[in-house]
Amino acid sequence: MSHHHGPLPGGPAGARRLTLLFLVPAALLTVLGLLLLWPGSSSPPAQPAEGLTRYTGEVQAVTPAPCAASPGDDAVPADQVCGTVEVRLADGSEVTADIPNGPGAVRVEPGDDIVLLRLLDGEGGVSETYSIVDHERGRELWLLGAAFALAVIAFGRWRGVTALAGLGLTFVVLLLFVVPAILDGKSPVLVAVVGAAAIMLTVLYLTHGFSVTTSIAVVGTLASLTITALLSAAATAGTHLSGVADETANFLSITEGEINMRGLLLAGIVIGSLGVLDDVTVTQSATVAELSQANPAYGFRQLYGAATRIGRAHIASVINTIVLAYAGASLPLMLLFAAGGTPVSELLTGQLVAQELVRSAVGTIGLITAVPITTALAAYAAARGARPAIDEPRSAAPPREDPWAAFADRPD
Repeated sequence: MSHHHGPLPGGPAGARRLTLLFLVPAALLTVLGLLLLWPGSSSPPAQPAEGLTRYTGEVQAVTPAPCAASPGDDAVPADQVCGTVEVRLADGSEVTADIPNGPGAVRVEPGDDIVLLRLLDGEGGVSETYSIVDHERGRELWLLGAAFALAVIAFGRWRGVTALAGLGLTFVVLLLFVVPAILDGKSPVLVAVVGAAAIMLTVLYLTHGFSVTTSIAVVGTLASLTITALLSAAATAGTHLSGVADETANFLSITEGEINMRGLLLAGIVIGSLGVLDDVTVTQSATVAELSQANPAYGFRQLYGAATRIGRAHIASVINTIVLAYAGASLPLMLLFAAGGTPVSELLTGQLVAQELVRSAVGTIGLITAVPITTALAAYAAARGARPAIDEPRSAAPPREDPWAAFADRPD
């Protein structure tokens, strides 16, 4: 299915002005930022720890055995499982490993694909001892990814294909630019802003086509993203967040001392906000376009008011989504604090939870600003495109088609 709209006088000129005034400078600055912040190739690639070689294999047999009590212990824990696991490695050889034990230990059965590590002996040399560390789940993830892609394409058709291509480009920017540039010592905030702009400029146009609707969404996203970055910097400084709130961040700050951890926190807020920002801005821009086409008599005020009411309902649901997403990710932490009897005031003001509260609050404020900015731009463009001739009564104006028909949308 395709969307074809008739031409409208003045529409192409408005689209060209919008592109020249906002999008071309933004694109040029993004390209310049990519060139200046692109990670260098001087850093040697990370090498795996000597002796801790990773292997994959298939479980052939599991042989339980009685557990021997440790010295000083009176009894063996009831949930402890002992014995051996026979594994056939990918090269065809067979090895034996102990049944994993402890909290979160891997539970294996014959036929399971697993990951093992070859351990070191007491003198630092390579031994013949293997440890089972995880399940090998690559095939299952590929099948799930294929089902995801088929579902997107079956429903979205051509737009589904472009959405998947945009998702691929997002991963390319994150893995080839954002992560290596931060590890290379570049400013995490600048890297995040430039990376987010690159993702937005390419993915939005690739997914939604080169149209005035998309251009307005891009401008609204850029403005809201800038506001989000400034608010993030102010909020993290005002709440004295260091960015080192959990074991992962602490380990990273020790092993990669050149990384600005507070800047890394800001970068995470900016990139995390982008995914919801473009959803809101595209929705608002498309809503104004549909309202204008459905009722050509609507002017700026009517279009802005109607679309803003829709935006309020959208924001209300998005806020709940953001809070639930962070709460779900932090559920083990909240259970740990609750089990330890930590007071609520102490729980909320601790750095780990306060960091998530700042992330949620700043991201939500950025989303709220996206609605009026994008809606106003879209309503202004639609109202200008809908304006009849001065000497022509509004009631006598011919039926008007989509005011944003400067570019035809791509086929669905």
